Amino acid sequence: MHIAAGAQAAEDRFPRVDADAYVVKRDGRVLWSAAANRRHAPASLTKMMTALLVLERGQLDNPVVVTPAAASQDGSRIGLRAGELLRARDLLAATIMHSANDACRALADAGGPGFVARMNQRAFTLGLRNTHFVDPCGHDRPGQYSTAADLARLAEQVLQHAEYRALATIDQTTIRTLDGRRRLYLRNTNALIGHYPGAIGVKTGTTGAAGNCVIAAAERNGSRVIVVLLNSPQRWSVTPRLLDTAFNAPL
Repeated sequence: MHIAAGAQAAEDRFPRVDADAYVVKRDGRVLWSAAANRRHAPASLTKMMTALLVLERGQLDNPVVVTPAAASQDGSRIGLRAGELLRARDLLAATIMHSANDACRALADAGGPGFVARMNQRAFTLGLRNTHFVDPCGHDRPGQYSTAADLARLAEQVLQHAEYRALATIDQTTIRTLDGRRRLYLRNTNALIGHYPGAIGVKTGTTGAAGNCVIAAAERNGSRVIVVLLNSPQRWSVTPRLLDTAFNAPL
C-alpha cells in the first residue's frame, strides 16, 4: 500500500479497505492507494467520460432522440422509448444521477458513430494510459478497462464542470419528454448524497466483472477529498470512513 509521507501519522487509525484497488486523494495529492494502476472493469464509472464529452460539446438544451439501441439497453435504466425526445441536459442528469444506461446510450448515439473513439482519444489527452473504452455506458466488454488512478484523474476532470457538480449533488428529481407526455423519476445512486456532509458526487458503478465500485468526493473547509474504490462489497460503510480519515490527516 502506498502511503504519502504527510499522512503517515494517520496510518494508526486508517480504516480497513475491502477493495480490489483504491485511491484516496486530498486536494489533488494521493494520500493512500493500493493496486492503483491495476486494470479493472470500470462498470458505470465509464459514464464519467461520456458525460465529459457531452459537457465539452455543450448544447445541453438541444433535443436528443432516443434510438432503438438506447431504448433496448439493459441494466440500470429509466425506461426510455425509441423515438422519444428529451433535452440533452435531462439525459445527462439521468446518466450521472441514476446511472441510466438508456439515457447514456442516447447521448452517445447523438454524438455519432465515432463517439467511443473520441472517448479513447480524450482519455489519451488526459494521460489515462491504462484506460480503454469499448462501451460508452460501462457494460462488461472485452478490452474495456481502467484503473483506480486513472479514474481518480477522470473524476477530477469532470468535477471542473459546474454542471456535472450540480447534477451529481441532486438526491432526486424528475425529467420529462419534450412532448410533455411522460415524467421520469430519477434517484441518485450515490448513497452519500444528502447524508454525508459536503458530498459532491461523483459516480457509482456495479457489474458482474467490476463488482461494487464508487468514486466519492466531498468538500470541507476549502479542501476536497476523492475516494475511488473498485470491487468493494462494503463501499457505503468504507467510503465515509476514508473521507473522514483523509480530511483529518495532516498534510
